[in-house]
Amino acid sequence: MNPTRSIRFGEKKTDYYFSERFLKLSSITDKKNTVIVTDENVFSAHHKAFKGWNVICLKPGEAYKIQATADSVIETLIGLEADRKTTLVGVGGGVITDLTGYVASVYMRGINVGFVPTTILAMVDAAIGGKNGIDVGEYKNMVGVIRQPSFLLYDTSFLSSLPDVLWSDGFAEVIKHACIRDAAMFKILEQENIASLQKKKKLLAEIIQRNALLKSAVVQKDEFEMGDRKLLNFGHTLGHAIETQYEISHGQAVSIGMHYACKLSEAITGFRHTEKVADLLSQYGLPIDANFKLEKVVNIMKMDKKRVRSSIHYVLLKAIGKGVLQELEFKQLEKLLQNLIKV
Repeated sequence: MNPTRSIRFGEKKTDYYFSERFLKLSSITDKKNTVIVTDENVFSAHHKAFKGWNVICLKPGEAYKIQATADSVIETLIGLEADRKTTLVGVGGGVITDLTGYVASVYMRGINVGFVPTTILAMVDAAIGGKNGIDVGEYKNMVGVIRQPSFLLYDTSFLSSLPDVLWSDGFAEVIKHACIRDAAMFKILEQENIASLQKKKKLLAEIIQRNALLKSAVVQKDEFEMGDRKLLNFGHTLGHAIETQYEISHGQAVSIGMHYACKLSEAITGFRHTEKVADLLSQYGLPIDANFKLEKVVNIMKMDKKRVRSSIHYVLLKAIGKGVLQELEFKQLEKLLQNLIKV
């Protein structure tokens, strides 16, 4: 089975199989030497697809993206006598792909791994780029590695069981990509909405592929996040801090983070399209504001991986489709956010 696209990240090549069916997985990896990691939601909605495979089924949700879960997967792999020729396949959303990639990178010092993303968010963002990891307390992705998967298999039929809130979550990342790198896609998104794209399956598949390749191109040039890859964190710095403190989904938190990043951009880069971005976020069912305790959120941001001593690399916009990286002192950032909250 030939991939749609193969992309090299340093010494590692990742094969992309776009617009395929899950049953094609057996053409990519040998069933006898493969272990699938998924969660209860995906397994119950698509249980027939897993027939004949070795499956480890986990509790769903970010709360389980922790070392204890990784340890339980490793113990199961030992029980299955998985060895260095075993391939681990994460079938699920971002929590599953992050966790599976992390386990695969440390089990026997590294075994082969592939992903079948089953949410919009995982298809366009979480499963791409090799970031694998777990959360530690309130700090998201604090422990992990960068290690590319061998393959990504895209079967959009998995989206049929996706709740509406997770469609919105995924489109937060699509809108992020449009904001930082793809003004033409921003215009396409303005003409559509989730309901219309659920009906236009071909256009949806094209948008997913466009986003996957956009992120891959950024990562290819900067695999270890020394420069432009940091642009992919647009909305995430404040968003992650809000997400860890409140009952809010990842996409909702990133959406709020993007809106505030646009407002910061007005003050710092002269960005003039905050309202257009806010309208598009709302169009896809995403929030643009939240009541949060600034001091609490800033303290979380001070532990962000993008921190450089007393400052942080913050992603702003110069224009729609043009993201820029700005180093901000925490005192300056806190003052600017304080002013925005008062407005």
